[in-house]
Amino acid sequence: MRIIALCLRLAVKAAFALCGFIGIAEEAAAEGPGSIIRVWPLEGGGPGNSEAFRILYRSTGPNGQPIEVSGAIYWNLGPAPAGGRNVIAWAHPTSGVVQACAPSLMPDNAGMIWGLANILAKGYVVVATDYPGLGTPGIHPYLIGISEAHAVLDSVRAARNLPHTGASNRFAVWGHSQGGHAALYTGELAASYAPDLKLVGVAAAAPATYLAELFDADKATATGKELTAMTIYSWSKLYNTTATALVEPGAMGPFEKMAHDCIESVAEFKAINDAEKPLQTEKFLKADPTETEPWRGIMLKNTPGQAPAGAPVLIAQGTADTTVHPNITKQFGEALCKQGARVDFIWLKGVSHTFAARDSARQTLGWIGDRFRGAPAPSSCR
Repeated sequence: MRIIALCLRLAVKAAFALCGFIGIAEEAAAEGPGSIIRVWPLEGGGPGNSEAFRILYRSTGPNGQPIEVSGAIYWNLGPAPAGGRNVIAWAHPTSGVVQACAPSLMPDNAGMIWGLANILAKGYVVVATDYPGLGTPGIHPYLIGISEAHAVLDSVRAARNLPHTGASNRFAVWGHSQGGHAALYTGELAASYAPDLKLVGVAAAAPATYLAELFDADKATATGKELTAMTIYSWSKLYNTTATALVEPGAMGPFEKMAHDCIESVAEFKAINDAEKPLQTEKFLKADPTETEPWRGIMLKNTPGQAPAGAPVLIAQGTADTTVHPNITKQFGEALCKQGARVDFIWLKGVSHTFAARDSARQTLGWIGDRFRGAPAPSSCR
């Protein structure tokens, strides 16, 4: 941390203009998960009077191995309040499964975090992990719960380790789609993996929950084929299982292309529902992954809800969502209720999958603010 501290004695943006990116891999190696390795100015910057940086930090892989993860961090200039700034950890929706698809590499990362300017104006630090394999070497462990949760939790530690953020150890996690899956797993693993942090709430918009049911429901749609291609590509690399066991020989070319696509903007994410994709008009799979091992087993293992929620939960779900189906989200939420979790539901009439986080942002941020204030968590459970 000594090199970072030396540069950050200057005004933060000026410091990076003078110092360029900061490489402190040798120091970070001895500091453990959440330690800062490098920092860069974030392309596109942040809203208003905010600092915005791309960070590389240390985390833990699914098998306990040390890894590097990238992400973005934002906070407003000015002194932190007594006790530090509370942290919101943003967990992003699907952006891809290859290194180039990291949100922190995209031109407008800030624009993909709904209400960011308002969040920063309230005094929060916002840290947004890319997840492993996005922005760093190696394949992204797509929808692998432990991987996502470690990356989120260590991003909060990284926010605390970066000088001048003033970040406290109190945080909430807010995620959309894949990020909702990550948020739920963050809640389940927070106490055991990061007892140094205090999680106050888990907010999940249109979260991926019962993976086998979701993949089965989506398999005939353009969006479903896009996400299935990314999933099969990721898992085949992670588990050394050939994709040819599932993918038709004639579809291998389009499959490889689709698996390497990046979703770089909200408009592009929405366009998946409208555009004709290469796999949409031809036979894609020769076997059903929801009924074929090891794929089904991976889905079941990485379905959240198999451990206590870890904090009060807010679930926002659009009723017009054809990617994460409302009835599946409803069943998952009801199962959490039966476990004794305090679960509050926001049902968004006529809202599609793409805009579940945007259209619930005001209510979500109000709910998060109440959790930081220590207000009793509301519950929709019966």
